[in-house]
Amino acid sequence: MDVLLGVVLGVVLAASAFAVSRLAAPRRVLAPGEEGVRAALHAAAATLPHLRKGLTRESAGKAIGHLHALTQAEGVLIDDGETVLAADGLPAKEDLGWLPDSERVEVVHGPSPFGNTVIAPLLVGGERIGRLAAFYGPERRLRPEDTRVVSEVAALVSAQVELSALAEQEERLAQAELRALRAQISPHFIYNALAAVANSIHTKPEEARELLTEFAEFTRYAFRGNRSYVTLADELHYVEKYLRLEQARFGDRLQVRVSVAPEVLTAVVPVLSMQPLVENAVRHGVEKAVGPCRVEILGADLDTDVELTVRDGGAGMSAEAASAALAGRGEGIGLANVHARLQSTFGPEYGLEVESTPGEGTVVKMLVPKFRAGVRAA
Repeated sequence: MDVLLGVVLGVVLAASAFAVSRLAAPRRVLAPGEEGVRAALHAAAATLPHLRKGLTRESAGKAIGHLHALTQAEGVLIDDGETVLAADGLPAKEDLGWLPDSERVEVVHGPSPFGNTVIAPLLVGGERIGRLAAFYGPERRLRPEDTRVVSEVAALVSAQVELSALAEQEERLAQAELRALRAQISPHFIYNALAAVANSIHTKPEEARELLTEFAEFTRYAFRGNRSYVTLADELHYVEKYLRLEQARFGDRLQVRVSVAPEVLTAVVPVLSMQPLVENAVRHGVEKAVGPCRVEILGADLDTDVELTVRDGGAGMSAEAASAALAGRGEGIGLANVHARLQSTFGPEYGLEVESTPGEGTVVKMLVPKFRAGVRAA
């Protein structure tokens, strides 16, 4: 995002300086000073949303008019190296085979079909994915500002398309991590839940029926493959279903306390982000405890962020074991997976922290933003 912001500022500065330098020119004069900056900013900002899904005929068609305004050329086009995706201010049918095919910005002077022309490559990951060409007519003498503006506009397009590719890659990675987490927790959860139902089916058939309903609803939630994010309220709702199944198994040995500030319940989190933390608390806290063990789930409002805490009063672990669990080298179910998904979604300042002391239990804290643009519950 910092790269994209720098490119946008480069486009604005180049286009604004260019506009001021052309005050005496007879064609397409931008207003000086603030008006020129405002016009360039508007055109640059209007371009970005159309390229968020990559460089296609549709996205190029929606962006081309704004790119035309930024370059202040007679006409512009975008191609993918082989096919023209969109053009503005040019004849619809024209042979463009004369355009140079280069990894650098090229300037064509003289008797080309559209006069003096600047062609800039669109580069993503160091590879050319297309070209931006700006045509200035046979009578216009090209200035260094023309070349700079076209180069900066091409960099703007390239940066946005690259961000789109990275976002798509991150989404695929998040889906792969979620599938891996589901595969990891399902054997533990299914076996334990069915064991709890089996223990109740003869002595408490009504309770067994309710447990089967809870089990069915939770598994439907956990293994539904068409959503990545849910509200915290939804995640906690199904965590409570999971805990009811575990309470049927452990009875009075498992004591649960939930205290979450109501104002944080609308925060959006990755699906199955809290449940693995609670399952770890049960598995490593309650299972290893001699007597009753309390599991606490807390949610605090930190202004723009939300801090979620899962605490157990179990056997605890060493600092080395806690670090290993968060890094994916220990016995913790999915902690590294959840941590990676949180950081992939929200950034490196968010994620999990594990604190544990042998004989005193374990505390896992999750920090997420209260709101993040573009991250919505399904």
